[in-house]
Amino acid sequence: MLIRDMTADDVDQVYIIEKETFNDPWSKTSFLESISNPSNHYLVAIVDGRVVGYCGYWGVVGEGYIYNVAVKASFTRRGIGNRMLEELIVQARSRGISSLTLEVRQSNEAAINLYKKLGFIEAGVRKDFYTKPLEDAIIMWKSPIH
Repeated sequence: MLIRDMTADDVDQVYIIEKETFNDPWSKTSFLESISNPSNHYLVAIVDGRVVGYCGYWGVVGEGYIYNVAVKASFTRRGIGNRMLEELIVQARSRGISSLTLEVRQSNEAAINLYKKLGFIEAGVRKDFYTKPLEDAIIMWKSPIH
């Protein structure tokens, strides 16, 4: 598995995973705009020449907001999400990011456990944050990142 920066050439494959994973997917344009902003940083996981996962954060004044983490359904439970996030944390730190935050569906126990394993802590709840279906989000923080 190779973890590398996301490029515009990856967006078609990323979008397929995005639609497969989320009920309210981002558009291809949203990904292209996100990766073109120098404050943001996105990674992809490559297996056999194909994108099988992606993650990224938006950087704002030394903090990173993780917007996207997804792994192709046929590649889950292989440590890809963990490996991508480990690399994202290393790269965020090297770019001057001192803390990371994210929201996760309250019912997504696998993701919550992964984030806790990586040192994120639960910091609150956003009521009815998600739609399709309506669900609360758990707010998680990792600060300082190391």
